[in-house]
Amino acid sequence: MLLERIYDEDLAQASYLIGCQATGEAIAVDPRRDVAEMLALAERHGLRIAHVTETHIHADYLSGTRELAARTGARMHVSDEGGPEWRYGVGFDEAERLRHGDTIVVGNVRVQAVHTPGHTPEHLSFLVTDGAQASEPGFLLTGDFVFVGDLGRPDLLDEAAGGVDTRFEGAKQLFASLRDRFLPLPDYVQVLPGHGAGSACGKALGAIAATTVGYERTFAWWAPYLAADDEQGFVEALLTGQPDAHAYFARMKRQNRQGPALLGDRAPLPERSAEEVRALLDADAAVLVDTRDHRSVHDGTVEGALAIPADTGKTASYGAWVYDPENEHRPLVLLAASADDAERMRDHLVRVGIDRVHGFVRSLDGLELVQPRLVQPEELDGLDDAVLVDVRGRGEHAHGHIPGSLHLSGGRALWRLDELPSDRPVVTYCQSGVRNSIVASALRRAGVDVIELDGSYAGWARATGRTPAVA
Repeated sequence: MLLERIYDEDLAQASYLIGCQATGEAIAVDPRRDVAEMLALAERHGLRIAHVTETHIHADYLSGTRELAARTGARMHVSDEGGPEWRYGVGFDEAERLRHGDTIVVGNVRVQAVHTPGHTPEHLSFLVTDGAQASEPGFLLTGDFVFVGDLGRPDLLDEAAGGVDTRFEGAKQLFASLRDRFLPLPDYVQVLPGHGAGSACGKALGAIAATTVGYERTFAWWAPYLAADDEQGFVEALLTGQPDAHAYFARMKRQNRQGPALLGDRAPLPERSAEEVRALLDADAAVLVDTRDHRSVHDGTVEGALAIPADTGKTASYGAWVYDPENEHRPLVLLAASADDAERMRDHLVRVGIDRVHGFVRSLDGLELVQPRLVQPEELDGLDDAVLVDVRGRGEHAHGHIPGSLHLSGGRALWRLDELPSDRPVVTYCQSGVRNSIVASALRRAGVDVIELDGSYAGWARATGRTPAVA
């Protein structure tokens, strides 16, 4: 048996390829939408992807299940658990519906569906048995159920999918899934999760790629609650301190349930001249994406450009913060040093459903530039009419923030414009200035009078020496 992981640092997301080398068949689990890397991996090992499945209806990226099936002819398998309101939609009409205990046979490999609700009602994990060597399963692909040192959050349906207090029932379901599905497994079973450190799908994910049932049983934060059969204590601990859920998660849920649009074969991105870009911008027919670092953006950028720095490796994450394809009709033009750089960025953007990219430009030479408004930390007290807004995460704000500042996390700001004043300026800050530049660019495009705090929170702390406020 072959089992390999494809890991996306941008979204802290893991896909898996499991193959039987004896028969040349393989199954892909939780593929992302840009499938070239998965196809290349299978080809490198001489495998044919005959099956494709996913653990649940994802909230943080678009699934590649339909895309991979269309490219390879693989049979799709999706959950049929969770009730009719969580049934996959028309894009999966040809998929096999999996119930608890159903098995997908891939040559000598058996992949068994295990219903593990909690993170979502329909969630499946997959027990994998290498039939050539063993008669019992040795691996568990847990999706967003069990992570290394943590669990999938049960509050996303409230935070991103319009649920009302579903978090409490979800937390109880997670407790039951751990008790009834996870802990009865042998300690040696390897646990392969769907996310790693940096994902917003949990609050304390480990950076290690895999764990075991025995390790989590012994050392996970939740283990003592299960050992004591303390459901209420577990629920309270699980729901405390969860990070902000980004607003784009709601769109991911809807699109993944119905089935993301197929990308098919994409033509290479055309290179645009400065004259072409200027004409598009003058006609309000495109949005420029400035991919330089935030200091360069502060030195001068195109008016109305979105700042999505390429050097952070978070093009998908940050792109989804500041560009809503459901409400923005103008396509993107990327600032990229080469065609290869532009294609890599486009691959990241399609992972979150940003498909309208109509080319790239190599530099800003020949375009009219403006400088975003900045304020120095020592000048803050002189802006009596401005509203100070912290765009960091909820936990960062609670740990320490500039006194008097409001909190509006970057992944929600574009969708919460009604919480910002329309008659006076807004001063935004993050920790160091990177996220601040990104969010500020989107708010400016939306008509908000934004001033960025130069150096952000760290710069304020160094320059003023004042005591931060805590929530």
